[in-house]
Amino acid sequence: MTRHLTILTGASRGMGYAMAVQLLQAGHDLLTLSRKTSDGLAERAAQAGRRLEQWPQDLARADSAAARLETWLKGYDTQDVASVTLINNAGLIPRIAPLDDIPMLQLAEAMRVDLEAPMLLTGAFLRGTAGWQASRKVLNISSGLGRRAMASQAAYCAAKAGMDHFTRCVALEQEAQPNGARICSLAPGVIDTDMQVQLRGADAARFPDKGSFVGLKDKGMLTSPEEAARRVLGFLARGDFGSHPVADVRD
Repeated sequence: MTRHLTILTGASRGMGYAMAVQLLQAGHDLLTLSRKTSDGLAERAAQAGRRLEQWPQDLARADSAAARLETWLKGYDTQDVASVTLINNAGLIPRIAPLDDIPMLQLAEAMRVDLEAPMLLTGAFLRGTAGWQASRKVLNISSGLGRRAMASQAAYCAAKAGMDHFTRCVALEQEAQPNGARICSLAPGVIDTDMQVQLRGADAARFPDKGSFVGLKDKGMLTSPEEAARRVLGFLARGDFGSHPVADVRD
C-alpha cells in the first residue's frame, strides 16, 4: 500500500495553503474544503502528478459538507491506500470585542466554523473510513488561546477549548476500536497570518492584549506559514502521533 490521502479544510490561504502545497510535494492525494478553490493548488497538483479535488465550502454550513464527505469516503477506492488523514485547519474570529459587543450572527458563525464544523467532519470521517485497513489520523489545529483566557476573545478561546476537549473524548473512544483513528488537537505556535493582522488592527480600547500581538510582529517572533506547516506536518508524521490527544508543536 503506497497511496496517502489527506482531507484538509481552510486550504486557500495561510498555513492551510502551505500545508496543501507541502502535502502534494510529499506525494499525497488531497481533498480540500475551503471558501474558494485555488488555481495555484491545481497547478501544484498537476506538477506533482497527484490527485487533487477541491470543494468550495462555507464551513458555517458544515452539515452538508460532512454528509458529502462521509458518502465520498464510503465510495472511495481504498486499494493501495496506506493512510487517510483529516486535518481540521479552517478557523475564524468574529469582531474583536467583549462578548456583549459581538453581533449574534458573527458569534454563531465563528462557533460553527471553529467548533461545530470540526466535530461534524470528524464524525463523518470516522464513519466513512470505519472499514478501511489504512492508518487513520485526525489532526485538529487548535491554539494556545484554547488553554488560556483572553479578554475580547471569548468565542475563539471557547471554540479551541472545546476542540481540545472533544479531541480527548474521541481519543478515548477510538482506543477501543479495531484500527481506531489516532487523533490530536495541536497548537501550531504563533503564525504570521491574516488572523494576526486582524488582532494587531483591533481597537485597543476593546482589546487589552493588542500590544502583545504588535510586539510579536515587531520583534520578529512570528513563524511564517510555510515553516509552521512544515512543523505541523512533521508532528503529524511522528510515530507517537496521538499518544497525547492535546499537544503543542513547540513541545
